[in-house]
Amino acid sequence: MSTLPFGINADTLSLRALRKVVFSVGSNLGDRLDHLEQAVTRLGATPELTVVAVSPVYETAAVGGPADNPDFLNIVVVAETTQSVEAMLARIGAIEEAAGRTREVRWGPRTLDVDIIVYGDKIIDEPQLTLPHPRAHERAFVLAPWADVEPDASIPGRGPISALLTDLGTDGVRRVAESIVG
Repeated sequence: MSTLPFGINADTLSLRALRKVVFSVGSNLGDRLDHLEQAVTRLGATPELTVVAVSPVYETAAVGGPADNPDFLNIVVVAETTQSVEAMLARIGAIEEAAGRTREVRWGPRTLDVDIIVYGDKIIDEPQLTLPHPRAHERAFVLAPWADVEPDASIPGRGPISALLTDLGTDGVRRVAESIVG
């Protein structure tokens, strides 16, 4: 048995890697801005997760879903965590549930939608989770706010977000507020 300073047993000490995780957060029902603020607060209260940046707020038309789907407010939250991606997935499910999220209509209106866009450089293709997010590179409502807080970021396998956003354009995506954290 090796012993480190302060009597710590080196054989049982496990260090988990610190990974960057990027969340896309949106709301198109109820007090949309409050839902975003609550999501940031709850993410910030997550054990082993530190919020590093919160983007300005953007408004966009809903993509997909019913024709009368209300417009979304969207932000991107960049964080660092030692939590597993599975733990992050469970946490965002709990955050959505706390906001009253229901899943009655695919891509229907929702109080809160929190997606993991990237988790470090992990590439996952499983039924319950695909990373990087499979449509993030096609979504200006993800790329524009993300570029505001991390202009040099990249999506693994897709490239720099600035180039993806340039190719995609920003029609229909407009900044409506600076960061919701003060």
